[in-house]
Amino acid sequence: MNCAFQRWRTFAVAAVVAALGLTVGPVPPVRAMSTTDFLASLSTDEAAELQAWKQARRAHEHRLDVYWDKVDAKREARKKKRSRDTLFSVDDYVMTLPPAYTGPKLSNALAAKYSKFLSSQEESAPAPPSSQMPVVADYLEAARSVYGFVPERVSEKEFKRRYAEEAHALGLDKDQVVRVYALETGGIGTYDMQAGIHPIKKTGRAISSALGYAQLLDANSVNELSKNGKLFIAHLQRKAANPNLSSKRQHELKYKITILKRMYANAKRVPYVWARHQSYAKTAEGMGMHVLNIDGDIGPMLQAMKLKGLIDTAAKYGRTNMSGAEVEVMNLSGPATGLELMQPAGLKAPVTNFFARRAYYVNKMVIGLTGEQLLAELDRRMTASMKAQGAIEFAQAFDEVLAAKTAGR
Repeated sequence: MNCAFQRWRTFAVAAVVAALGLTVGPVPPVRAMSTTDFLASLSTDEAAELQAWKQARRAHEHRLDVYWDKVDAKREARKKKRSRDTLFSVDDYVMTLPPAYTGPKLSNALAAKYSKFLSSQEESAPAPPSSQMPVVADYLEAARSVYGFVPERVSEKEFKRRYAEEAHALGLDKDQVVRVYALETGGIGTYDMQAGIHPIKKTGRAISSALGYAQLLDANSVNELSKNGKLFIAHLQRKAANPNLSSKRQHELKYKITILKRMYANAKRVPYVWARHQSYAKTAEGMGMHVLNIDGDIGPMLQAMKLKGLIDTAAKYGRTNMSGAEVEVMNLSGPATGLELMQPAGLKAPVTNFFARRAYYVNKMVIGLTGEQLLAELDRRMTASMKAQGAIEFAQAFDEVLAAKTAGR
């Protein structure tokens, strides 16, 4: 290689570094290829190909930013005029899907080189601070250390029966409850199932705080306790007043009532604002409340009440006889947003209008769909998961509860 070509190559590499917005810094302690070395390892054609691809990707990201800014602006405008009687039109939504990338692609060989380079950079970078998602064991420890509370564990069959009893007493329909369970847990979920962890194999890792048959988030637990804590306490007091209970059972219920009162008092001290409940749920006091979902007496009541709240909200807006998919879309996107999606204009609008940007891309099920198509997809998945053993057992629990009520037992 002659000196003139070497000088040109050095200049070309520097130009590409600047064009790609990359920086050339000192070699990290762990051996990794520097940006300069990586670009110098490329042929002239590969360097040009990478530069063109980078420029196209930046242009695409800009178009996405513009698109999502419009979505956010429309969403904020809808919030300002939302009321019980508001009927939105298609003009209130962005009626197109996010722009698709149509630029050049890297060749397989260059893509492999670039991927290897990026991997070396990640491996050599300092480890980020730990942000590990709390798991059931952490919530149990918080409940024990803060409240001295250990939830009562019952069998899956018994938990399903108690859940069916609570749901039936609240006027919930079997199909609504079981189809939500089928969707949220794949029809095999256990009452202590956490999102991301297989309920039977116990493999995987937690991806959110969602817990139980209805997959309540930690903030949902705080929210429900703050809103309905008095009802939960009164419900347990009625149970404890049954003269036919054994002294052991009465003691268990009185213990839970004492714990519930403490948790309720703590929850009521937090302003009834979702963002504040989200923050509080990350504290030891809030984490301890989340294990109520897996207690044999409180969990079924708590989760059934959450679904009841969705159905009651829908009724206030004139929507009755909700299907399982309609209840789930309110559970998935939020009550007000879910109701908006089910309006005529919302059904035709892309679901980007109803999800935050990150949530849209993380939840692969919703990508590329309209509101109408999302409801159909939820219904399809529910139907498929209703054939799983857990969903079958849950449906049977409802049938047994109904038969007992009919027989007057």
